This record gives sequence, structure tokens and C-alpha cells, in this order.
Amino acid sequence: MSKPVLGIIGGGQLGSMLATAAKKIGIKTVIFCDDQDAPAQNFSDKFICGKYDDQNIIDEFMNAIDIATFEFENISYETLNKINNIKSVLPNPSINKIVQNRLFEKDYINKLNIRTTQYVSIKSEKEVYINKEFLPGLLKTTTLGYDGKGQYKINSVDDLKNLNIDFTKEYILEKLVKLKKEISVVITRFKNQEYEIYDPIENIHEDQILKYSKIPADINEKVLEQSKKYARAIAEELNYIGTLCVEFFIDKNDNLYANEIAPRVHNSGHLTINAYNISQFENHVRAVCNLDRVKLNKISNAEMINIIGDQITIYRKKKYASNEFFFDYLKKETKYKRKMGHLTTLIK
Repeated sequence: MSKPVLGIIGGGQLGSMLATAAKKIGIKTVIFCDDQDAPAQNFSDKFICGKYDDQNIIDEFMNAIDIATFEFENISYETLNKINNIKSVLPNPSINKIVQNRLFEKDYINKLNIRTTQYVSIKSEKEVYINKEFLPGLLKTTTLGYDGKGQYKINSVDDLKNLNIDFTKEYILEKLVKLKKEISVVITRFKNQEYEIYDPIENIHEDQILKYSKIPADINEKVLEQSKKYARAIAEELNYIGTLCVEFFIDKNDNLYANEIAPRVHNSGHLTINAYNISQFENHVRAVCNLDRVKLNKISNAEMINIIGDQITIYRKKKYASNEFFFDYLKKETKYKRKMGHLTTLIK
């Protein structure tokens, strides 16, 4: 039986790595992206550029593929559903309806008896004053926003005077926990309730952008097992097919809080490319294309740093040791706070 052609919606670094992983196992890929400079076109078999709501472009994409997936979750449900009516989209577009809205997402997680930080819906500046018991907190737009965009740290209501917040948008206010560390669990769910779960990854953020990840995370056995259990419960409840990531907070008392669900491969899981026999990207392709599941085997402990903005110039000139793996995302334009590449180092 011939292997399916995989369509990938979105053409950034995640799309690039999905296409690379697919090629490794003989799967052809078609990238559909609204950016003519999308770096994933360098790694795919076909590139289609156009607006995500352009029916002609959608038709062209559907005619070129057998199955579709996506590299980021902020694609409109309408577009994904149109494609899903003709060609299967995995994970299912209905999942995006939940995770595209931070309020719905938190409610969903709580219904599974998984703890999150305390939170409240905010629709006006006045409501911040009314709910000041949630301060210090993080005010986030309920939709869109990533890498710190649309997010404001508020220690007290006095901070509102100095923050230019657009209250025509809806927000969620999340009470800050006494943070000890952040971890993420990357999990791939196949059909028939089969899973492959990577060990929890420890993360450090700078300016609300992931800067550093390492595996194994420095956590106790209880937190390790609980985080995996929660990730599996979320994937199962969503009837998820593919790779997803659940981000967690750990407080000073080693209490675990689910923070966000990313219904896709995740930046913190980049180190799986070198640290495991099967990367998060290959597992995602295997799951959505209904290929054989291969048992995970960790090759090495690892650490990964994101290369941000013009730091990429320095890394492009460096020489690397045999245990270092430099990934250049080949983005044409270098921007402030833009992820331009990463470096993974295998460690004993």
C-alpha cells in the first residue's frame, strides 16, 4: 500500500521539522502557508502559498494531499473544518475550538480534575479592580498571542496606569503561583488508545519566550508520574491523534498545575530529535498517517537553547562538537524576539 501525502498547514520551523521527519520515513509533504518566505518550503515536496480563507487555494491544497495536519493552533476552525469535510485533518479541528480560547481551555482542564492556577474572565479594566485578589497575576488575551504577545504581568492595580492595555479585547487573569519551575510533557497518541510519552522536559523562559530546555527535568518521582498521567488523560479525553504538549507549573511545595495545551509539536520538544530514537515530529507524522508505532528509546540526556533574533549571526559562524547539533530555521528576516534556530547538546 502506498504511503499517504501529508499536507501541513503553516510553514514555520515546526512545519520544516515535520516535513524533514516525514521525508526520513518516505512520506511526501505539501506545505500550505500564507507567507511566501515560509522556511518550510525548503524542506517540503510542494509549497502552496495563499490566504487561509481563499477557497481556490484550499481546493488546490486538498487536491494535492491525502491527510492534513497543522503546525500552529491559531488557524480558523472554519478553514480546518472545510478541509476536514473532504480530507481528514488530524488532530481533529474541534480540538482547536477548545484550545484557541484560554478560558475554555482552563475550564476543560479543570473538568478533568486537573488543577490549574486560579483564573477569572476579564472584559473591562473595572473587572481587574473587582478581581484584585487574583493579583499578582498574568493578564492574557483569551485568543491569539504567543511568546509573551498579548500578555501583561500585573503586580497590583496601580500597574494598570502604566500599561497600555486594549480592553476592547477579552482577557483571562491568572493568579501567579509561587513558581519553583516549569516543565512540559510531550505525548503522541495513536489510534486505539496507544501512546508514546517523552520524559518531562524542564524549561526556562526569558521575557515569556522559551529560552532553555533540558531532559531529564529535575523533579521528584511523584511529579514525574503525575505530569505524565495528566498529559495522557488530556490526550484521551480529546480523542487526540498526533503529538501534543502540556505545559505545567510546579510551585514551591511541589504542587503541579496544568498551564496550557499545545495541540501540536512543541518548541520544548525540539531536543527529542537528537535525544530519542524517534522525535516528536516523526511520531506526529506516524500517528496522523496511521503508520506503525515504534517504541521510544532515550539515546541521551540533552539540553536545548533557542537562538533569538540577531544571535543567529554568531551561531552561523561557530564550529560545533560532535555532541552539538545546530538547527538554522532559514528564516529570511531576522526580527527582535523571533526564534531563528536552536542548538541541542547531548549530555551524559
